[in-house]
Amino acid sequence: MKKAVALTLATAMIIGMVTGCGAGADGQQSGETQNAAGAGDASAAETESAQETEAAGDAAAGGDSYKIGVIQLTEHAALDAANEGFVAALNDAGLNYTIDQQNAQNDQSACQTIAEKLVNDGNDLILAIATPAAQAVAGATSDIPILITAVTDPADAGLVNSNEAPGNNVSGTSDLTPVKEQMELLTKLLPDAKKVGILYCSAESNSEFQAELAKAACAEAGLESEVFTVSTSNEIQQVVESMVGKVDVLYAPTDNTIAAGMATVTMVANDNGLPTICGEEGMVDAGGLATYGIDYYQLGYMAGEQAVDILVNGADISQMPIGYLSADKCTLKTNQETADLLGVDLSVLE
Repeated sequence: MKKAVALTLATAMIIGMVTGCGAGADGQQSGETQNAAGAGDASAAETESAQETEAAGDAAAGGDSYKIGVIQLTEHAALDAANEGFVAALNDAGLNYTIDQQNAQNDQSACQTIAEKLVNDGNDLILAIATPAAQAVAGATSDIPILITAVTDPADAGLVNSNEAPGNNVSGTSDLTPVKEQMELLTKLLPDAKKVGILYCSAESNSEFQAELAKAACAEAGLESEVFTVSTSNEIQQVVESMVGKVDVLYAPTDNTIAAGMATVTMVANDNGLPTICGEEGMVDAGGLATYGIDYYQLGYMAGEQAVDILVNGADISQMPIGYLSADKCTLKTNQETADLLGVDLSVLE
């Protein structure tokens, strides 16, 4: 999408990083997630195969049984919730299936190893959670249906021909956050703020896309902005420390690396009186001040419904538009402890 179009859409509706979720929603799954080894450890990832989980409904009489593979980029609240929502939708539909849960622990080489494993195992469908995981699987097969979730702009990431008509074996759900509304939240809570520091990982293409939206939203709200990036999680503390005294507030979009390292972000920011407006609620739970964002459980649930439509009803994934959560699925989340520490009055939102 072009930036202006994406910003407009984000204002009207959310059109859609980030435990590897071995346990499904409401305890309906009992399998374990395999944590893939780091770079170059392909043999370990191949040898240490994850347990295939029998779905709660798998023992039900009648119906076909399906093999489903899941690759999740890393462990953090948003991606975990999307995984749980996906499994819940399969169970609610009474689908007979086995599921192979894999987690790459935010390692690119592990993504490639896991993607090849899931393809070689002959799964009927693969779910990829977050952009790097989706890109790895999409590069490994053009035949097996691939559903993606927690991907900001699938077309911009090169996963589909267009978000409206994918034209290949990839579809799913997008997690583009309502950036303009988040900036409006920022100005309500922090009316004296003049300059916003936008923090994300430069290795994630969809985070760069969100950063551009944030810069445009800042300009529209009369705020200055400056971009700060990390290339790995090891750089988070140093980069956040460099923001102190340069900006009045920190903004972090739904970036997987930042979300996984949010405890480090807030440790530095909160200790230095720097409020953080976040891309999603898991980041607020980790010490951020506030967000107005999407429900990742519902995002994953929507992808699960797509999976049922493909497997049971024979839906053509190449013609299945990317799914977006409507604005009424947006939720306001604040952290009272952080607000008290920073001296921010949350009552202005009432």
